[in-house]
Amino acid sequence: MNHRFLLAVLIGCLLESETSATASDAVRVVVWDEQQPSQKQAYPTFLGEYITNYLKRQPGLEVNSVSIDHPEKGLSDRVLDNCDVLIWWGHVRNGDISVEEAERVVRRLKQGKLQLIALHSAHWATPFVMAMHQRAKTDAMRNVPSEERKKAKVQFVGEIVRRAPKRDAVLTPQAEFGKNDDGSTLIRITRPNCCFPAYRNDGKPSEIRTLLPDHPIAKGIPVKFTLPHTEMYDEPFHVPAPDDVVFEEHWEMGEHFRSGAVWKIGKGKVFYFRPGHETHAVYTEPLPMKIVENAVRWLGTKR
Repeated sequence: MNHRFLLAVLIGCLLESETSATASDAVRVVVWDEQQPSQKQAYPTFLGEYITNYLKRQPGLEVNSVSIDHPEKGLSDRVLDNCDVLIWWGHVRNGDISVEEAERVVRRLKQGKLQLIALHSAHWATPFVMAMHQRAKTDAMRNVPSEERKKAKVQFVGEIVRRAPKRDAVLTPQAEFGKNDDGSTLIRITRPNCCFPAYRNDGKPSEIRTLLPDHPIAKGIPVKFTLPHTEMYDEPFHVPAPDDVVFEEHWEMGEHFRSGAVWKIGKGKVFYFRPGHETHAVYTEPLPMKIVENAVRWLGTKR
């Protein structure tokens, strides 16, 4: 009898240990959403909640949803310290997140403690904008001789603005190199605008082309597929050159956009996925959601 009891206890301990190991291996995902009421024109819940519910049904993911109306705007240390991948949807309230608040995200991103997925209009989300500032600084520093980098100073020129650039505007970011009075290198960087000269929210279809079919984010995604309803964005996108452009999007009137791009930011990564507007049910469709899931798994994998 005692032997049976001990065996049962041992089996129970092994099962509990296996469950704990599985839980610890799960990718911890936080979906941040400003939750505009207009989202409910296309989604049965808020868009962030819809994405959260989809990801919760996928194995190996531990998913939570937060909003701008949560304590500390959903960016508390408790939230961010328990997050491997942060998915961000922002639009009309992008400017409500301060640079200081966004730096909580970017600091962890640079340390490799957190990865960022920015969706559609989150091109102007403050964490994405500040991540692009960091990448612009890194890119500029590569042009400085290694022995001079420690003393080099970086200045960002102008203010952060959320206004579309003109078609003939100089592409940003742009770096100019000079010298300080002490002879050290001075780098003046025109801030990345993080926008593009044209957009059109007419709900017309687009064709997404997979440029890097072997990339983990493109796993199971066809070489071409159509989104029946979406907003149009047109190049040039005023951001630092990506490390990878996984997807490119095209419209019948000739516009195109780098619609799935990856940047390294310190030890972390950012993936920008363009399809949207919140009044189009893009994220109820299987292929966009498969791309989001692929990105979560790739970014969240411990290497």
